[in-house]
Amino acid sequence: MYASSTVGFGLTRSLKMSSTVWWEGVEKTRVLIAADSGCGGNKPGELLTLRHPKSENGTCYLFNNGMLQEIQWFKQSYGSWFLGDYISQDGSLYMATPVDPVFILLPVFDQARMKKGDDPGKFRQLDEILFVEGYPEYQHLLSLAEKCMEIVCQTQEVGSMKFYRLDNSKVLAWLTCKVRSLKKALPALDKNYAAQDEKQTLVDAVSIVGEYLKTEPWLKLLYDRLGLEFVDPTTKETNTETFPNAIENKMEYSNSLQERANKKTGKPGKQTKQAKVETGSKNIRDMFSRACKKKC
Repeated sequence: MYASSTVGFGLTRSLKMSSTVWWEGVEKTRVLIAADSGCGGNKPGELLTLRHPKSENGTCYLFNNGMLQEIQWFKQSYGSWFLGDYISQDGSLYMATPVDPVFILLPVFDQARMKKGDDPGKFRQLDEILFVEGYPEYQHLLSLAEKCMEIVCQTQEVGSMKFYRLDNSKVLAWLTCKVRSLKKALPALDKNYAAQDEKQTLVDAVSIVGEYLKTEPWLKLLYDRLGLEFVDPTTKETNTETFPNAIENKMEYSNSLQERANKKTGKPGKQTKQAKVETGSKNIRDMFSRACKKKC
């Protein structure tokens, strides 16, 4: 299924909505909306588990047609999906939105240079840099890293081999450019930004960019470069699923907290409703045909 969606600055993008099984061995259908790759066919791309650039938690990303996209999760209290002639009981919606791969690769390149003190660190080849223990899927990003990481790295060529080393001054120049561009765009996206002073809009832009940066060293260095007083940001909880059972774990954790609170206050807690076991989807046509017969 395809849908036309207006995104960003009035640009219309073709979106593809597909139902797919995300992990092998997990028999669950979920709805994902992502930008159409434009290459034809029904290939949905690859789901890669990479480290989140701020929290370092394993996070799922969509890699499709050379574009890296982060996955956002939305869930209403009640909802289902009509998929062809069937109903999917889980009404969750996953959206894949493009993310600058430099943000995702920045911590990996920072760690790979093995910088100590004032020593700028070592030059290394891409396949060495992207060898991350426990995360083999970084190797899928070799060609992407080759295209995008020169903007924040120094490079050296020895024969046919190319070596990379992250450069702090280039990183800060790139981050400053990102913040300035975002600051300029925010008033057009939300009238509330247009009503506030420029300094506060700049702080908000840094805060948004900071969701992809570690506090040490990049966020502090960015505040300092822009002449702003550093404020330790509160880590925001992202709607990104890192494992197939992340939603279930969150519900169990919430229930256990409620039980503890009830024990402390002495109040009887409401019994948690057990999730209904799905025994099979019903055909929509059959449902409507039965309804028509009853009316007749």
